[in-house]
Amino acid sequence: MILCHEGKLSLWCFLGGLSSLLVFYGVDAWWSEEAIWTKVGLVLGYYVALNVIIKIRYKPRDYAVAVRATFLGSVLSAGIVVFVYAGERYKPFGIYATLMALFHYSEYLGIAICNPKTLSPDSFILNHSIHYALAAVASWVEFFVEVHFVPDMKTYKLLWILGVLMCFAGESLRKVAMITASKNFSHIVQFERHNEHELVTHGVYGWMRHPSYVGWFYWSVGTQITLGNPVCFVIYAIASWKFFHDRILMEEITLLNFFGEEYVQYQERVPTGLPYIHGFRVEP
Repeated sequence: MILCHEGKLSLWCFLGGLSSLLVFYGVDAWWSEEAIWTKVGLVLGYYVALNVIIKIRYKPRDYAVAVRATFLGSVLSAGIVVFVYAGERYKPFGIYATLMALFHYSEYLGIAICNPKTLSPDSFILNHSIHYALAAVASWVEFFVEVHFVPDMKTYKLLWILGVLMCFAGESLRKVAMITASKNFSHIVQFERHNEHELVTHGVYGWMRHPSYVGWFYWSVGTQITLGNPVCFVIYAIASWKFFHDRILMEEITLLNFFGEEYVQYQERVPTGLPYIHGFRVEP
């Protein structure tokens, strides 16, 4: 397997952002000042320098990929630093940051591997929707409000572990689904059938019709368990369920148009994978 140009570019830039960890920890080797904010300042300077370099080095399309990958690598680096250095009550946010960075970068890399023809800067799904952004901000607000008023509820390590395991399982399922579907996978619902478009029913698609959505659903809910956010846990569960209910309904209408009776039989054999979501059914 040969990674496409954009995939290689994103990988190098993601590692470049992640390398800010080396700057953070390398300071001790040549700088006697041990204040944490000195290290943070140097890392911020390094991040700014990286962005200047890629702005000068790359043309607009490559820059759009490079700046996003660098940002996500830096977020992963920051998450690790927060987990290692911050007080106990803030450590869940460090874990959350690493989960977010890995999820969004692996979305891009997954498309670069399995279906590079559909690859674009949007494949990072950082700009998924205004609702997605608002949901993320809401979870941050809840986390820091609760840190201030009820800090002890953020120190339950069992919640961290449960949340991380759920996120890991969800993301792993989603990435396996992407690789299994290969060129048939896309972040955008397809309304026209292409010549190479096939109905995938093997692997994880033999267990559930929409494994990528199942994985994303449990990853989303898992992030709120990691943060110890009871309010957003409920909101995320309801909002994610509604989103995937509507998405699956729309997608299955197109799949029935593409594959007809073959998809009807597939629906009869295999569930969607999400609770109380049955998809679009053709009335007999």
